[in-house]
Amino acid sequence: MSSAIPETSDQDRELFVEVDPSGRYGRYDEVMGVGAVKKVYRGFDEVEGMDVAWNQIKLKDFDPSILRRLSSEITLLQTLKNENIIVSYNFWIDTEHGILNFITEACVSGNLRDYRKKHKFVSLKALKNWSRQILRGMEHLHTHEPCIIHRDLNCSNIFINGNIGKVKIGDLGLATVVGKSHIAHTLLGTPEYMAPELYEENYNELVDIYSFGMCVLEMATMEIPYSECNSIAMIYKKVTSGVMPEAFNKVSDPEVKAFIERCIGQPRVRPFASDLLKDPFLIETNN
Repeated sequence: MSSAIPETSDQDRELFVEVDPSGRYGRYDEVMGVGAVKKVYRGFDEVEGMDVAWNQIKLKDFDPSILRRLSSEITLLQTLKNENIIVSYNFWIDTEHGILNFITEACVSGNLRDYRKKHKFVSLKALKNWSRQILRGMEHLHTHEPCIIHRDLNCSNIFINGNIGKVKIGDLGLATVVGKSHIAHTLLGTPEYMAPELYEENYNELVDIYSFGMCVLEMATMEIPYSECNSIAMIYKKVTSGVMPEAFNKVSDPEVKAFIERCIGQPRVRPFASDLLKDPFLIETNN
C-alpha cells in the first residue's frame, strides 16, 4: 500500500540558506566553485528530488540594458538541448542584492581541470573522447540559429560525470548571441584562452575553437597555458605576437601537437567544430 510523500517541513527547510521565488529550489551554504564573476553553490530541486548547481553572479557593475540582454540570452540558453551542454533550469534576478541567480544541472565529478589533476595517468583515447564531446557541444552552439559564441571556454567550465565519462560545456553566462554575420565586438573571456582577434574586439565563433585548442593543451599537460606569465599584459603580448605557451613544448605526441596547432591557427585557416570532428586525429578506433 503506497503512501503520499509528506511535504517538506519548516525544520527541513532550515537546511537551506536560501529558497528561490518559486519555492522549488533550495540553496545550501556549500560552495562548489568560484569564478571571476560567479560563485556556484550546491542546491536541491525539491520537485524532482535531485541535486542542482545554484549559480550566482553579482550585478553591481551591470546597467539595465546589460541586464535585459543577459535575461534574454539566458532565456535562449534554456532552450538548448544537447547532451554535451549543461542543462539550465531556471533563472531570476535578486534586485535587492543585485544578484543574478540561475539553476543548472550538477555534474558529480566537477570541472574537467580538477578531474584531470586527480587522474594524472589518462590515455590518449580518453583525451580524444573528451575532445569529441566538447566539440559536439560547440557544434550545437555554433550551428544554432542564431549562432551562439561561448567566449569563455576553458577546462574550469567544462564539467564531467566521471562515472560515465560524460563531458558537458557549462558557464554559458558570458555567451553571446550573434546574427547572420556571426560577428561580435565585446571583449570578454579568460586571458590565457582568448584568441588574438578577441582582443581586437572583432571576431566570430572561431574564437571558441582557439579556446578549445588551449583546453586540449591543458588536458595533455595538466598546465594552464601561459602560466609562465605573471600578468595579463604579458599574456596579451605573447598571444598577439603568436608566441606559443611554454606548455606546448611539453607535448610529446606529434599528433596532439599538430591538432592543437590547427585549432589555434590564424582565423582564416582555423577549422569549424564540425570540421574538427572529422579530423583524422579524432576518428574513433578500437585502439
